[in-house]
Amino acid sequence: MINIVGQKIILKEATQQNLDELYYWKYEEKEQEAKKWNGPYIPELKITKEEFLKSWENDYEITVNTPKTLIIFVGDKLIGTVSSYWVDKNTNWLETGIVIYDKNYWNGGYGTEAYKLWIDFLFRTSGLHRLGMSTWSGNVRMIKVAEKLGMKEEARIRQARMVDGKYFDAIKMGILRREWETVFLMEV
Repeated sequence: MINIVGQKIILKEATQQNLDELYYWKYEEKEQEAKKWNGPYIPELKITKEEFLKSWENDYEITVNTPKTLIIFVGDKLIGTVSSYWVDKNTNWLETGIVIYDKNYWNGGYGTEAYKLWIDFLFRTSGLHRLGMSTWSGNVRMIKVAEKLGMKEEARIRQARMVDGKYFDAIKMGILRREWETVFLMEV
């Protein structure tokens, strides 16, 4: 069982109880504040809890012994997830993401620490050549987090995303293994 301990947060594999709580945050929580920032231009249909659990089980690992998603905890409180998916296995290119569902933990460094631990874990446990992330120009906090962790803007597709009736740029950022080694391994 993966258990990555930081100063503020812990990243863990999900238990059944965690999946129930994650389902609540994704589909039942009334405000849905996180959806205003995490890909608000992508329609997300509500699925049943059974469909959610089956999907989680069927799409669990990105590689052997490496889960696609870990849960972010502050103490015993679930606040979000870090995740990944393949863009191209042939070139060892993985896309990553983070969502803090509980807005009480926004702007406190929790997301930055969780994302840093996730990127570090993925590079240390795999042969990945690059990690990337995608967002929109209105999600300034996510762009700043990625920059803090050494990611560089690699593409800006002008006015490709629409949020609340306004156009925003699509942003692609990434970090190569050699850049990660320079940034992360020098801290150790």
